[in-house]
Amino acid sequence: MTYATDLPGRPRPGAIGGPATARATCVLAPNPSAMTLDGTNTWILAEPDSDLAVVVDPGPLDDNHLRKVIDTAAAAGKRVALTLLTHGHHDHCEGAARFAELTGTHVRALDPALRLGGEGLGVGDVVTTGGLELHVLSTPGHTADSLCFHLPADRAVLTGDTVLGRGTTVVAHPDGRLGDYLDSLRRLRALTVDEGVDAVLPGHGPVLDDARGAIEYYLAHRAKRLAQVETAVENGRRTPSEVVAAVYADVDRGLWPAAELSVRAQLDYLDEHGLI
Repeated sequence: MTYATDLPGRPRPGAIGGPATARATCVLAPNPSAMTLDGTNTWILAEPDSDLAVVVDPGPLDDNHLRKVIDTAAAAGKRVALTLLTHGHHDHCEGAARFAELTGTHVRALDPALRLGGEGLGVGDVVTTGGLELHVLSTPGHTADSLCFHLPADRAVLTGDTVLGRGTTVVAHPDGRLGDYLDSLRRLRALTVDEGVDAVLPGHGPVLDDARGAIEYYLAHRAKRLAQVETAVENGRRTPSEVVAAVYADVDRGLWPAAELSVRAQLDYLDEHGLI
């Protein structure tokens, strides 16, 4: 038997959803799939003594889910005052406009196309709502517009799809760039060392209680995959589909199309660095 404490990042056992830290509560969206795992994690953040809340990633366009987020906040005595997005994939942001309509909030994101009213989000911004303090981190790689949010008071970081609660994330060509992604992982690892961050609040999957362990696992995994792709090319695999068949043979074939996009990003990285 394998225990959660033995897995990378120490995923928290039990059902996904509910309070995760003193300031963060997860509402799980009903959109499970091979790519979204159990579904999208929508995060409600608030200071314990405040009546204002921030919601990160409202999730898919599902009125029942969006109303459940609002009701969960209200049950804790909170009113949603602001909506933030980690990135522009539909399972995280499709419901944002409807959620903004239901709550009367602005939507802040890095990508101007995703913003609704008010200002956007930029590197180094500090979001303060109802006494809550969130530091905006630029973490491109999974997508060009990916952001993470550092919650210093809980020694936690909300990672969107940059770090997942289970498995590893896809860096898909052309929007995903592996060099940027590796830099983002190193930035997050520095956060665990310099700022004492020890919890990952991911966009999918369970909370991770060993942030540094999870990020170091991700870096090691990427190095291993890159070496495997480089070896496959050296052995005559020239097309992304040929590389996938050689490197991802242990992965469900239904995920091979996504793996091919990941391989394209890896081939670009290897080419840019003169390794193939």
